Amino acid sequence: MGAKLSGPGSKAHVIEQNSEINVTPFVDIMLVLLIIFMVAAPLATVSIRLDLPPAQPPENPQDQKEPVYITIQESGSIFIAQQETSIPTLAADVCAALGGGQPACQQERVFVRAEAEVKYNQFMEVMNDLQENGFFKVGLLNEDIE
Repeated sequence: MGAKLSGPGSKAHVIEQNSEINVTPFVDIMLVLLIIFMVAAPLATVSIRLDLPPAQPPENPQDQKEPVYITIQESGSIFIAQQETSIPTLAADVCAALGGGQPACQQERVFVRAEAEVKYNQFMEVMNDLQENGFFKVGLLNEDIE
């Protein structure tokens, strides 16, 4: 709160309260912040140049295979399509579902989906087993929970 000293006149030496806000320091701080943000904003933008190949339709659309879905249920059961499997036989069952030999089937994409109640360690057990057996093209699917 400020004070106002009276000038020359009848009420000399009388101090009155000043209820007006002194905005000068506030304006000074805002101008300094504005300059800081104007200088820092161009530094925050990062651009990465990507050379993407042009999109091309598949050559033989009939040759495309159906994707393989691995489903993990809350009870810990693992299914490939409609067939139940387990962690020790997961890699062999995925290759059988893909219809190829061991090195060829590892190049295909596999999709993993889990129910919302599945524990993290159950999910990671499946993911680790797939990676240990050479399946690195793994897609994760989720469903909206309402």
